[in-house]
Amino acid sequence: MDPALAQRLLAALVGKPMVSNAFRGTLVEAILAEVLEPEWRWLADGWGSFDFEGPGGVRLEVKQSAARQDWHLADAKPNKGRFDIASRTGRWEDTQWITAPGRAATIYIFAWHPLFDPAAADHRDPRQWQFYVVAATSLPEQKTISLSGVQSLARPCGIENLKAEVGGLFSRLR
Repeated sequence: MDPALAQRLLAALVGKPMVSNAFRGTLVEAILAEVLEPEWRWLADGWGSFDFEGPGGVRLEVKQSAARQDWHLADAKPNKGRFDIASRTGRWEDTQWITAPGRAATIYIFAWHPLFDPAAADHRDPRQWQFYVVAATSLPEQKTISLSGVQSLARPCGIENLKAEVGGLFSRLR
């Protein structure tokens, strides 16, 4: 790709503090890849069934939400945070459909961006995110979970402690 075009594309997708919902998930995964690699391999698969593969093939899924959305108007109220945790009927592996009801990942990272003030909130800043590391087996059998539901399952950690949190849960699950 032409470097000038790549820079233009990058600026359009993540060049502003409020990143569109369509690209914020990939941004958060890239932030996490900086911390979790090389033990965890980022798949960067967009609509894949999980986002990282770790030791022994353990799968990790990232879910994210933010108090301030790029489409919020000046008088808007903060988003309260809700995450998709629905079980699926199966998953794609490469180009093949695998029928496997349930959740494809063993570990979930719920990323929450709590800042709402447009003068301070920047989705691109890893230090502004809170992360909750949860075993899939701890999740309720429902389609979505609220931020308060996630908070009842795990304590928040910052980017600087995330690798240790994931490693600790991985060790307990073995």
